[in-house]
Amino acid sequence: MARINAASAYTRLGTIGGLAKAVAQPAYIRKVAAEPLLRKIVPFLIVAFLGVAWTGAILQLGNGRTEAIMTARVDLDLISSLAAMDLPIELDRSKAKTPAELAAALAAALPASVGDHQRSAMLADTRGRIVASTAALETGKTLESVLGGNQPLTVMADRAGVMRISLANGEDAIATVRNLPNELGQLAMIQPIGSILYSWRNRAISLLLLASASTIVIAALGIAFFQQSARANEADQICTEVRHRIDTVLSSGRSGLWDWDIARGRIFWSDSLYELLGCHRSGDFLSFADFALLIHPGDANPFDGAKAMENPSECTIDGEFRLRHADQHWVWIRVRGRIANDSPTPHLVGIAVDITEEKAQAEQRATADRRVGDAIETISEAFALFDARSTLVVANSKYQRLLALPPELMRPGTPLGLIVDKTNASQILHEETLSECEATGNRSYEMQLTDGRWFQVNERATNDGGHVSVSSDITAHKAYEQSLAASNMILEQTVTDLEASRAALQRQAIKLSELAESHLEKKAEAESANRAKAEFLANMSHELRTPLNHIIGFADMMESGIYGALGNDRYGSYVHDIGESGRYLLGVISDILDMSSLEAGRVNLERRQVALAEVVEESAVPLQATASARKITMEIDVAGPLHVIGDRKAFRQIIDSLLGNAVKFTTEGGKAGLRAKRVGDNVQLFFEDNGSGMSEADLARIGRPFEQNGAVIENGFKGSGLGFAIARSLIELHGGSIRIRSRVGIGTIVMVSLPVSGSRVLISGSSAGH
Repeated sequence: MARINAASAYTRLGTIGGLAKAVAQPAYIRKVAAEPLLRKIVPFLIVAFLGVAWTGAILQLGNGRTEAIMTARVDLDLISSLAAMDLPIELDRSKAKTPAELAAALAAALPASVGDHQRSAMLADTRGRIVASTAALETGKTLESVLGGNQPLTVMADRAGVMRISLANGEDAIATVRNLPNELGQLAMIQPIGSILYSWRNRAISLLLLASASTIVIAALGIAFFQQSARANEADQICTEVRHRIDTVLSSGRSGLWDWDIARGRIFWSDSLYELLGCHRSGDFLSFADFALLIHPGDANPFDGAKAMENPSECTIDGEFRLRHADQHWVWIRVRGRIANDSPTPHLVGIAVDITEEKAQAEQRATADRRVGDAIETISEAFALFDARSTLVVANSKYQRLLALPPELMRPGTPLGLIVDKTNASQILHEETLSECEATGNRSYEMQLTDGRWFQVNERATNDGGHVSVSSDITAHKAYEQSLAASNMILEQTVTDLEASRAALQRQAIKLSELAESHLEKKAEAESANRAKAEFLANMSHELRTPLNHIIGFADMMESGIYGALGNDRYGSYVHDIGESGRYLLGVISDILDMSSLEAGRVNLERRQVALAEVVEESAVPLQATASARKITMEIDVAGPLHVIGDRKAFRQIIDSLLGNAVKFTTEGGKAGLRAKRVGDNVQLFFEDNGSGMSEADLARIGRPFEQNGAVIENGFKGSGLGFAIARSLIELHGGSIRIRSRVGIGTIVMVSLPVSGSRVLISGSSAGH
């Protein structure tokens, strides 16, 4: 059955309605338009038909019953009249006197069919006593006792005709009485109404059965009609909802549907495609000439190639081109389509997607790749990155010069084994391993080349199974170590000489003073080298954070599938791991940058009034999800509106680090929290957890850069070991203090005390430099 609102659907040319109009035949549209009138007429026709049928049946039954009784009356009147004329003749001929003879004469005077339909005849004498009968009646009864006392037949006889009476036994019947000549008495004939209506009753039953069957069939057809109508109505509602959803999805996804009627040479576009071009529909279909005006002159028209194909049934389209927007800029569109096999005429249907942003993102990715390559090339160390298959991903020219590799081996995808085989091992004079961990694959070693240069090589495993190799020139550092070793030897020899000869004490004292001054100079050089290291780490961190931000951003975009699925579920997992690893590495680099800035004394903090309750809330909200996942109860209690003078960003970093440690080291199902209150001129914050706690040895190490307690190592928690050290340095810059109390198996309490007025070391009005 056609849909109820299909006719109106064609008037509003949506995506589904427009496609339907493109393939629907005119006869089908006319049928759809006539359906609402049929839905109104059919119930009336069913009721009218059943009413007429039952009225005719009832009238026919009544007329048949009346006709049967009238026919019986006529027959009975005719038979009785004939019998009244023949009976005297028979009686005179037979000279009947006895009841048997009278009965025989009565039977001879009656027609042969008188016994049909239970008719009976009786002969009564002049006194009204029955002397003969065709029925099994006892003779001797009076005719009135049989016919009943309330009837005029026995008195009026022929003048009464045939009457409907109630017999003495209560039976309904028709009867007539005829007077016989020569005082022979009276002839009475009786026929029960039940026998008269026997045939009529059978016909009535058949007619009622036929009418009932017709009623059931018509009612069933009507019920089926309304059920089908209800189903069609529900299907229309579902179709309407699906149409709205498809239109919504196409509009939000910047895509649309198209239908090319090859035989008629016209193309239908969905409204979402017109929206992409910022224009309005001017007709139901788009011609090839109109389409040619929209396409970029430098792009090929994909429909031209499809028209040139000899067999349209095998035609497919897959291409990218630019279309002119109403604002006169170009929009990149990708179309895909194939032939519709279920259409009587050739139709090529497909989808069109706006890929303008994808094109822009591809260009940005290419630019970002070039910038990452330039950044890797400009760093002062020899850098190389290998993937999980130990094949080269990227390396700079310094790595090539260090290993004296030919240019063809520096292409991405070169196996590490081939690079090792081609490395000129003869130029490596000495190699010494500093540290190596088989579990993580991390390794550090020093090597000396034949030209006298020293390099420190650090190999670190990446989360995807690959590794990074960074080689630093430490020739100057090695020269300083050798000089320092020589100075120590001289100093030891001097001390020995002093013990052996007290007489040369003055000379040795002078020499010792000279050596001490030399030692101080070397120490100053070492401190300068340490500051240079901090500055190098800070510069290196800045260089790495920019490409890492790109990596994280692109990984998030690929994981969200904003421009389509990756094709394989494993790619989604890999992209997720890349994003997580990038964020973790970015956090580590940020911590290193902050620590190096603190050590180098290059941190400027704002001096402003800060509401601690707001900062605590900002830090606690992101940790709620982690705490809930591990069933940890977080309790935050800030007593009153606490305000301190200092740098808001630094306070946020302090609370993030210490509150994050409290949640991280709390066992599953435990409690962690923060309490803050004002005591005198100070605000005290207590970070509490009931985790594994720390031993005295861990408490002695805590706060040193890159130091981690035993719980981190045993439980596999991630961390650079700089968070607590950075927090302590920031607290001290604000003139505050920090104390720790911890017991193994019970938990840890970290108490931070900050002066309300802040430290005068802070630089007012400057932006934070970390």
